[in-house]
Amino acid sequence: MQKLHFKIDINAPKEKVWHTMLDDKTYRIWTESFMPGSYYKGDWSKGSKMLFIGPGETGEMGMVSRIKENQKYKYISIEHFGMVKDGKEDTSSEEVKQWAGANENYTYNEKDGSTEVLVDMDIVEEYKEMFEGMWPKALQKLKELSEK
Repeated sequence: MQKLHFKIDINAPKEKVWHTMLDDKTYRIWTESFMPGSYYKGDWSKGSKMLFIGPGETGEMGMVSRIKENQKYKYISIEHFGMVKDGKEDTSSEEVKQWAGANENYTYNEKDGSTEVLVDMDIVEEYKEMFEGMWPKALQKLKELSEK
């Protein structure tokens, strides 16, 4: 797997950015860049199972994940270990085994009332270009929502 890194500076305190990024209502807005209708099921506490999903033609589709770490207003680490396809969880297929254990990390650094958001994620080659196109759009939307 490869690592992708993204960064954006947001003119808002880290607490506001954190809540804008993770609260259900605003999460659904900034993640539209990844999949229209995106949402999550679960909670952000350490050790919790999360489903990052959206509507598919034959049922929900997305990722099965676990919150690996949660340091409130500082850092979130998500470990992806499966996928949802047609509304069913898959954590053992050969397709999933290629990237199971991939991490997606968010770091929030505040200085003088502004917040730098760092995103680091593990990615397999076939999805690299797609995420390189989606993350900047998603982070720009997060910035717009957080600065309101």
